[in-house]
Formats: sequence, C-alpha cells, structure tokens
Amino acid sequence: MLLWNLEARDLTLRYTWKISRNASDVKTNLFVTVGDDRFQGRGEAAPNTRYGETPDLLQQQFQTLQANGLDQVASVEELQHLMRLHPVLPALRFAIESAFVHYLCRKNGQTVTEFLGVTPVSSAPTAYSYPIMEPGKIAAFTKEHGLHRFEYLKVKVNQESGLHMLSEVVKATSQGLIIDANEAWQDPDSLMRFFEGLKKYPILMIEQPMPSQLEEEYLYLKKRSPYDLFADESVTDHADWDLLQQQFHGVNMKLMKAGGYLNGLEILQKTRSLGLKTMIGCMMETSMAIWSALQLAHGVNLLDLDGMLVVKDEPFHLVREEAGRLYPVEQP
Repeated sequence: MLLWNLEARDLTLRYTWKISRNASDVKTNLFVTVGDDRFQGRGEAAPNTRYGETPDLLQQQFQTLQANGLDQVASVEELQHLMRLHPVLPALRFAIESAFVHYLCRKNGQTVTEFLGVTPVSSAPTAYSYPIMEPGKIAAFTKEHGLHRFEYLKVKVNQESGLHMLSEVVKATSQGLIIDANEAWQDPDSLMRFFEGLKKYPILMIEQPMPSQLEEEYLYLKKRSPYDLFADESVTDHADWDLLQQQFHGVNMKLMKAGGYLNGLEILQKTRSLGLKTMIGCMMETSMAIWSALQLAHGVNLLDLDGMLVVKDEPFHLVREEAGRLYPVEQP
C-alpha cells in the first residue's frame, strides 16, 4: 500500500504577474507526495482558473481518488484508469502522474527520461516574460532582473498598451521576442493592424492572440499573418488536430494542461508529425514542475519555463538557472 499526501502552498511572487485576463501577487499550488517506506516521488499542480481549476476543487478531487483506492494503485495504467473513473482536472492529473512516475523511477533505479523513452538534456535555454506593466517601467524592470542574459524574451500584451510596451522593450533589449496576448484580441482585422506596428521589431512568433473558440477567425488569420502563430489555450489535454494545423504554425504544450508526462509527450509527437513547431511552456510553477518540463525538452523549438524564476524564495531548488539556461539538478 502506498501513502499519498497533498499539500497546498502559497507562493509569493517577486512582482505582480499581470496578463491580459488577470493579475496576481500570490499563487496557491498543490504538491503531491507518494511513496512507501523506502522511496518517494513528488509532483506539482498549478491550478489555472482559465481551465476551471481552483485549489479547493483539486483538493476535493484528490480526496475522491483517495476514497476510491488511490493507495492500491500499482501501475501507471491502473492510475490512469482510476482517474478516468473519477475525473480529475489536468493540473492535478499531472501532479499525481508525475509523482507516481518519480516514485517508480526511484524504486526501479531508472531515470525519468529512460521511463519515457526520450533523450535527456543537460541544459536548455528559456525565455523570460515581461508581465503587462506601465511602459515607463520596462527599462528598470529589464535591468533589475538582468534580462539581457536570456536568449529570447516573451512580452505579455493587451490591446491597450501592447505596442507602447514593445517600443520600450526594444529600447531596453536586443533579443528576439515572443508576443503573448493570452486571447486578448477579438477579431483578426484589428490584430492585423497590431501586426503592422510590429514590423520594425525582432518578433519570433505570436502566441494565442485570440480566444480559442474563434475557429474560423484563426483560419482567416493564419493565411494572412506575417508571423508564426502558436496555439496555447487552443490545446489542453486534447485538440482538434485537423483544424489546429490549419490555424497555427506551432503548439505550446504545457504539462499542467496536458495532464501528465505521457499525454504531454503524445502532444509533442503529434505536433511534430503534422509539421508544426514545438514549444514547452509553464504556469506559475516551482522548480518541481519545471524539472519535469525539462525532461521533454530535447528537440523542442522554443522553451518558456521561467515560472520558477518569478516565485520569490523558490522552495525546492531542483533546477538551476545560469546565463539564461536551465540545468536540472535533482529529481523531485
């Protein structure tokens, strides 16, 4: 019999994290531990209200699993079957699956990449994100957080201040830029006008500029966009792949959305098979979940795994950042 535990932790952020739909100074994440008297594995859930996830709801779902035989699970297949019988939202599903995989790997003397059948990486570059802020604060923010050390940067934007923010970013930095609108635009024509204002900037790609439900609008936009469009909110733990390849040039896979290593790996493989570009992103996470994302980073086009760098007093130190690169240190 395995012993499972779930703990909630409030994570204070280094600054206000503002995107087009919300802002926060503290995030509450959940941490799963599973083990026996010799070995343990840990996993992290970062609930996201965009997908109907709250700490309270995920805690209730965990209790339901416990009441229905979670401690009797002996394989990943049994675990997945239990979570199908008693549905669990993706962030918690990832935390539970990853904790169990980490436990099995320790028990069997196996690395996680060996378990998954993927190539390990010793380090990988990450983007670092500007949250939405007053444009006049960009220069000081860039200097304070040493953003010149990153290979590329992400800029969170909305319709109101996006171009003004970008004009200040390019004064302060010279790196290539990922533009992330988090579904802020409602129609492709206004978005194309925004794109006109980007022509003089070093734009790498645009991430999910309109709501995922605007399917026809994305078909229209892809044919006209001068920039690669990457799906984020349009891909959760599933996607309409036939439609998606007509709407986007790439996919941002997040383990918190995918609901686990196995499905995350499947999403990356499906993305590549369709000739689309790959990206791995994160929510506001500690190094526990960022370590997991790095296990799948081999061959991925872009990485945006800066969540742990925004957490003040990051508690686990399972990943080290140096000169804009992430180095996995210790398995959760």
